[in-house]
Amino acid sequence: MNELDRIDLSIIRELQKNARITITELASRVGLSKTPCQVRMRRLEEQGFITGYTVLVNQTKLGQSHIAFAQVTLSDTSSDALKAFNKAVRQIAAIEQCHMMAANFDYLMKVRTRNMAEYRQVLGEQISALPHVLQTSTFVVMESVKDAGL
Repeated sequence: MNELDRIDLSIIRELQKNARITITELASRVGLSKTPCQVRMRRLEEQGFITGYTVLVNQTKLGQSHIAFAQVTLSDTSSDALKAFNKAVRQIAAIEQCHMMAANFDYLMKVRTRNMAEYRQVLGEQISALPHVLQTSTFVVMESVKDAGL
């Protein structure tokens, strides 16, 4: 893997703040002219340091203000069971994030819904029905203090 210098890191930081920044403004902020900045950006993309560009959405304005974290324990953690679980999780739109954990449970999910009633439905009908789910525990968010998506 290639080493990143301070300019590469500056390009990444600036794009994380605003991926819609013009190349001219980006170049100015990182201390380069336009063409070398474009070349570096393209290299960062080709080498996989920049994997894509996205839009951050205010989920609360869209009516998706309820956040819960669900701990999931599986009954089987064989390779095939984990693959089946992972594949099925990707099909549930309400699961915003899912991470395999090194803990006394197997997965931690961030689930976003409109309200508690909808969360109960997602938990009961979708999450609990995922392959090999043995047990779940829910932690409801009272306030989002810091969220990279806002």
